[in-house]
Amino acid sequence: MTTKNLLVELFVEELPPKALKKLGETFAASLADNLGSRGLADAASVVTPYASPRRLAVHVTAVAAKAADKAVQQKLMPVAVGLDASGNATPALLKKLAALGADAAAVPKLKRATDGKAEALFLDTVVPGATLAEGLQAAMEAALAALPIQKVMSYQLADGWSSVNFVRPAHGLVALHGAEVVPVSVLGLSAGRETQGHRFEAAHPVVSIRDADCYVQQLGNDGAVIAGFAARRVEIKRQLEAAAAQEALRPIEDEALLDEVTALVERPNVLACQFEQEFLDVPQECLILTMKANQKYFPLLDAKGRLTNKFLVVSNIRPANPSAVIGGNERVVRPRLADAKFFFDQDRKKSLMDRIPGLARVVYHNKLGTQGERVERVAALARAIGDKLGGEALANQADRAAVLSKADLLTDMVGEFPELQGIMGRYYALHDGEPVEIAEAIEDHYRPRFAGDELPRNPVGLCAALADKLQTLADMFGIGQLPTGDKDPFALRRHALGVIRMLIERDLPLDLAWLFQAARLSDSKVAGQLADFIYERLAGSLREQGYSALEVDAVLGLRPQRLGDIPKRLAAVRAFAELPEAASLAAANKRVGNILKKVSPGETAQVDAALLREPAEVALSAALAAVRPKADAAFERGDYAASLQSLAALKGPVDAFFDHVMVNVEDAALRANRLGLLATLHAAMNRVADLSRLSA
Repeated sequence: MTTKNLLVELFVEELPPKALKKLGETFAASLADNLGSRGLADAASVVTPYASPRRLAVHVTAVAAKAADKAVQQKLMPVAVGLDASGNATPALLKKLAALGADAAAVPKLKRATDGKAEALFLDTVVPGATLAEGLQAAMEAALAALPIQKVMSYQLADGWSSVNFVRPAHGLVALHGAEVVPVSVLGLSAGRETQGHRFEAAHPVVSIRDADCYVQQLGNDGAVIAGFAARRVEIKRQLEAAAAQEALRPIEDEALLDEVTALVERPNVLACQFEQEFLDVPQECLILTMKANQKYFPLLDAKGRLTNKFLVVSNIRPANPSAVIGGNERVVRPRLADAKFFFDQDRKKSLMDRIPGLARVVYHNKLGTQGERVERVAALARAIGDKLGGEALANQADRAAVLSKADLLTDMVGEFPELQGIMGRYYALHDGEPVEIAEAIEDHYRPRFAGDELPRNPVGLCAALADKLQTLADMFGIGQLPTGDKDPFALRRHALGVIRMLIERDLPLDLAWLFQAARLSDSKVAGQLADFIYERLAGSLREQGYSALEVDAVLGLRPQRLGDIPKRLAAVRAFAELPEAASLAAANKRVGNILKKVSPGETAQVDAALLREPAEVALSAALAAVRPKADAAFERGDYAASLQSLAALKGPVDAFFDHVMVNVEDAALRANRLGLLATLHAAMNRVADLSRLSA
């Protein structure tokens, strides 16, 4: 079957920049998948997406002009319905055949086969393969419907009567199979070979694409457009690094900004600009944010990571003399920086402490009161955590940091740039004369803000951050605001992971039950829900770190209260699982657990040495007496690996016990004694982890 390469381009008005990359990838993948499902392309076809501010396109190799015909066997009806007693076709069968384009001549060719219930008649037919025009038409419509568009525009077509809905008005459609135009139409447009180049710098405003493989070259040479998103991104990054190197500086790294700028230009041209030195008196986070968020500029940093008064702009034009473009961007950024300086100067006229009463007028949640009331709860919890970890001195610092932690929400700078909350709090706290530890804690109490983010840098920040996240969890669970599905408006999953990371990575000697009590979570049902939520997040996190499901289940099955112990417990379980005795002991432990579950509520399980009659139970009791003190001592000193490994000595006595001793005997006293022995064994074996979960 002869194949050619296919090019499809939809030319539109400027697409949403933050969505462009996803739109291009989805358009290409969906169209290619649909062609493949119709037999017009196969797994060997190479799919290349293209996306620029004004176009979505895709190049697919090895696309057939017509799909291969397909043999289809179609079930008609049961034999008893389709044929009469003489074997002739019934009217029902003839009607069915006519509906399929066949007649009585097809009756002798029908096949008989059992369909699982009765013998049925089947017709073998050949379905003609779809032509490329038919398949591409359906694929285009499906690809456009699959685009991740949140809001569409409704606009009129050229006839003045019809209207269509799409993310942006579309003005051109190219569909080339090799050099031939494929006759398809979408959004009121009929396919051709003409597209448009750069708005201002194209050598030919209208570019006539010769064939599917000339697209990138012609659009670049004649249209002054780099069609590929990835290629344009690489070129922008190259120019940024080159321009920064000329200034002996480096551009700020921001992948999201780089993607957005790539989606804004078709012919990137990086230019160096600068602003007045006096603006550097403003915290660099403010200047960087306003340049990135409002202007899409790339600030330049020195070797020590400090902001300079120079920045890079990615222009969409390449004039011979770029001075007008440079001057225009410098004029545009100046008022933004002046606003930031004004906010910074005004905010410092009032201390953070003086702003705290204003939090009482800010509603936090209609069921939880104001921000002021929330801060009081967080401060009380931070004080309790601080006292537990470092005594009165740390408690006082943690209390102070928590009290001041939300005051910057009432500043002009944070009002303009909410992303700076906490960061500005640190600057203003230092200006107010607060100790460095407290100022840093005000910024750090939001950490970790995302996966992989750094933890608070000092103990004060750790107390404040742990209190802030845990109190949020306790408050929201207390009013029933639990995450559902993919909805988590209060970021409770992120808060839970933050609590987990701080407790584990800082190995804090804090029990979950104590933390819940300190957070005033008195309802046992709600506390249970929150504990389940935390352990579920922890289990997922541990599996992502490479621990097996069996290892995680074994450790978390005991619901250890001190999360800081969990890495050591997991390491101990992994080491234990490698022992030759591990599988047998895990299976025995599971058997013991099942036996103990069946103990009647009123039945007392206790050990009386005088009732140990069988040699195997005497031996097990003696082995436990020898092993348990060693295992317990190792457990108490935190050597979980040694505690588990000491249990290996029990394999022989345990195996012998189950081989030679009947537990559920009729003698009640003897049965209780043997159950007591098993209960002692079960308790000894399951202090570090639930070993039964290691048994397949």
